[in-house]
Amino acid sequence: MKSFMPPFASREELFQHQLVGLKWTISHAYSGCDFYRKKLDQAGVYPDDINSLDDLKRLPFTTAKDLSNGYPFPLLSVPMSQVVRLHASSGTTGKRKVLCYTKNDIEDWAHFFARCYEMADLTQDDRVQICVGYGVWTAGVAFQSACEKFGALAVPAGPGNLEMQMEFLMDFQSTVMCCTASMGLLLAEEVDRRKLGSKINLKKMIYGSERSSDSMRERIKKLLNLTDMYDIPGMTELYGPGTGLECSEHDGIHYWADYYILEILDPDTLEPVPDGQVGEMVVTTLKKEATPLIRYRTRDLTALKPGPCRCGSILPRHDRILGRSDDMFIVKAVNIYPGQIDNALRGLDDINCEYQVVLNRVEGKDQLLLRVELAEGADQSICDSLAHKVKDVIKTKILVTPDVQIVPCGSLPRSERKTKRIIDNREQ
Repeated sequence: MKSFMPPFASREELFQHQLVGLKWTISHAYSGCDFYRKKLDQAGVYPDDINSLDDLKRLPFTTAKDLSNGYPFPLLSVPMSQVVRLHASSGTTGKRKVLCYTKNDIEDWAHFFARCYEMADLTQDDRVQICVGYGVWTAGVAFQSACEKFGALAVPAGPGNLEMQMEFLMDFQSTVMCCTASMGLLLAEEVDRRKLGSKINLKKMIYGSERSSDSMRERIKKLLNLTDMYDIPGMTELYGPGTGLECSEHDGIHYWADYYILEILDPDTLEPVPDGQVGEMVVTTLKKEATPLIRYRTRDLTALKPGPCRCGSILPRHDRILGRSDDMFIVKAVNIYPGQIDNALRGLDDINCEYQVVLNRVEGKDQLLLRVELAEGADQSICDSLAHKVKDVIKTKILVTPDVQIVPCGSLPRSERKTKRIIDNREQ
């Protein structure tokens, strides 16, 4: 079967490839995009100045605001006649981010996304149920076109509609499911509730689009009796989903460094942080024609994984996405990221994977209420002692003392897309 992996035998060959791609991107953007030409002129950097990968740090940054200001076709670097498709983000914080694609962009995207299926050890005998959004969003069409390029059977189910998902799982005997982590949990709990485990043939799940805890993944895997699960990153600005994948070692996400350069920078100083230290992902594309990215600040937080992976791949890795720098909320002058709560609750016995944070302001003071689900089958009589244990863990690890409620398993909201776990009522 055809391999979609890059042919490089060493990191040195990969770096040489990146340099060629970086030179091309800067030349292409400078000649084709007024926005980038002005940016590079202001920075005093020109295409002929790019002689090594170290020259990357001389380049100016691009931000989400630049995309909004350039609406409806920001960063466009080719004639409109060469654009064959556009996609857009959800636009939850203002104007949608609209990105254009040439025919080569679409083909490149399908190629490196097919690499994800290969890394997850799928075969052409697999049946892939795709439970993500179709339409102007990047998800559905990307999962499907890459699945077809890889050669497996695509079942384009779309999101939601649990009755139809159950029917497809049983009738089509789907072996792989692609979905958000929240949808995966919702489906797993429904399969368990209906006792359908013996009637389906699901083996693997490729999930993404949101941060998820270890306990959440373990619960999904257990309820569906999966052999493996793979976290998949992606964002509209950088093609869409499929820009990397966990391998079976689950020691970080291999990212496709032959298609983009990844920097991890301190979000305040914009200086590089050491491998293993959390910072903001900044990406520069190497082949993207319609809307190239030059040092685009994603706001996603992660860390580079040091050293080679046990799987043997030379492709570098970053940690799972821990959240976004603008996801941070402040309670009693303490900066808190949702990922910190995931990490603090990890490993506690007798709790389920779902939690909810409710922020209120009472008599001018911040109040943090943390609702945590009791583990399935756990004794209700331990709720008071468990609440004290959760409270102590959060206080010790995050330096904020919450009010804690232990609630029944399955009582917190579930979502077919992304579950909202932070509810901030203070502005109201």
